[in-house]
Amino acid sequence: MVKSEKRLRAFEKTQVRKERLSYTKALRIFEALYKEARNLGILPGPNPLEGIETDIRLAKILNSRRCSKGC
Repeated sequence: MVKSEKRLRAFEKTQVRKERLSYTKALRIFEALYKEARNLGILPGPNPLEGIETDIRLAKILNSRRCSKGC
């Protein structure tokens, strides 16, 4: 548990300054994290528009709600 957010931020800034990643190393890390997210199903698959009809229908329903008290 973090007791002091200020101290945590200072520690993070110090770590970032100490750790100088090359572009290629940072890119490898990014690609590995991206691949992991895809494998876990967090990021969209090969068809990002899959299921868009459902999302649009739900958005229409949620956004069409009328406020009865003068919102």
